[in-house]
Amino acid sequence: MKNNKDINLPSVKYKKWIILVSVAIPVAVAILFGIRIPNVEPLSFLPPIYASINALTAVILIWAYIAIKQKKIIIHERLMSISIALSVVFLLMYVAYHMTSDPTPFGGKGIIKGIYFFILISHILLSIGIIPMVLVTYVRAISKLFEDHKKIARITFPIWLYIAITGVIVYLMISPYYVN
Repeated sequence: MKNNKDINLPSVKYKKWIILVSVAIPVAVAILFGIRIPNVEPLSFLPPIYASINALTAVILIWAYIAIKQKKIIIHERLMSISIALSVVFLLMYVAYHMTSDPTPFGGKGIIKGIYFFILISHILLSIGIIPMVLVTYVRAISKLFEDHKKIARITFPIWLYIAITGVIVYLMISPYYVN
C-alpha cells in the first residue's frame, strides 16, 4: 500500500503551477476586458467561430467519455488534449473579440432575460472554477493516478460539458443583438 506522501507527490509537484494558472487566467481576462485596442476594427467575425469551438468541445468531450467507457485509452487521451487545446483557442479568441468590441447588451425582455442571465452567470462562474479542476484532472492522468483521476473526472466532465454547451446557448441568445 502506498503511503500518503507517494500518493500526493505528483500533485505537490504541479500544485504551484495549477494555482498560478488558475488565478492568472481569470485575472488576465478581467484586466484585458478593460482594455480596448485603439484604431482596430472590431473582430465581429469571432463570436460565431468561438461559439462553434464551444460546440465542438462539447462533442469531443462526449466522444472522449464514450472512448474511455469503451476502454479506448489512447483515443480518450487525444480527445481530451484536443478539448484542452480548443478551450485555450476559445479563450484567446474571446479575449481578442472583447478587446476590440464594446459589450453587447442583451435585448430580451421578461422571463427570457432572467433565463439568459442565469445561464450567463452560471457559465462565467463555472468557467473560472473549471480551470483548476481540468488541471488537477489532467495532472492525475499524466501522473498515472487513475483512481484519483476518475474521482475528479466524474465531477469535472459534467461541469466542463455544461460550460461548453451554455457557451453556445449564450451566443445564440445574444447574437440577434450584435451590432454589425
